[in-house]
Amino acid sequence: MLVDLGGQRVFVATGGRAHAPEAPLAVFLHGAGMDHSVWALQARWFAHHGHRVAAVDLPGHGGSEGPPLPSIEALAAWTLTLVQRLGGGKTLLIGHSMGSLVALAAASLAPQQVGGLGLVGAAATMPVHPTLLAAAAANDPAAIAMVSLWGLGAEATLGGSETPGLWMLGGAERLLKSAPPGVLGVDLAACNAYCDGLAAAAKIVAPTLLVLGERDLMTPRVAGEALARAIAGARAVVVPGAGHLLPAERPNELLAALSTLSLRRAASK
Repeated sequence: MLVDLGGQRVFVATGGRAHAPEAPLAVFLHGAGMDHSVWALQARWFAHHGHRVAAVDLPGHGGSEGPPLPSIEALAAWTLTLVQRLGGGKTLLIGHSMGSLVALAAASLAPQQVGGLGLVGAAATMPVHPTLLAAAAANDPAAIAMVSLWGLGAEATLGGSETPGLWMLGGAERLLKSAPPGVLGVDLAACNAYCDGLAAAAKIVAPTLLVLGERDLMTPRVAGEALARAIAGARAVVVPGAGHLLPAERPNELLAALSTLSLRRAASK
């Protein structure tokens, strides 16, 4: 569905079900240069298990208007505004990569708003290699190749898709190529500049789950585990052999982990 936010169109995927006003809201936030489509399986499950789902295209991505926002802080404020536009209430925030920083920052700004926090391929900081930053800023196709190859685990670059017939490396490249020029560069610069992850972590009060790839080259497992230790009561699940692009590489294992954050399930206990 399309939502007007400050005069700009925002595309929100609902997981195939219309929003029920009484259901808790689950917001899915994608990574750098990507869009809502990375959450297809997880968004559909939550939508069919008692949630209002909003798998969003961030500004300037996918079907959403506006320039890409230049900082994690700006994206977090935008996300909270969208939550209010969608009816608010206790909200589950789930983010991958850059989206995990946005979810973390948003949860620290409105800790009582957030009923659960899912951080996928996450770390408190996400420094980006200078070569990749420069290539992305110049719209050099090499940036897309680097993100795709570094983002996937070794098995995924050779095949190994859980969906027969899909090529994960080619799919990642195609998705990144579909973004308007400059978007990947802005996103990676925002990730590189964000340095408040640990301060944000100290403010989190919601049940929090981190899902980490054992062989993640972009946000290494040890960095994710350090972030988990900084969040009171947080749990970390490590997916063996997986890289950074967990929604593509291990969608079923990722869903199994994230489903434990269900706000509907928590309310029924």
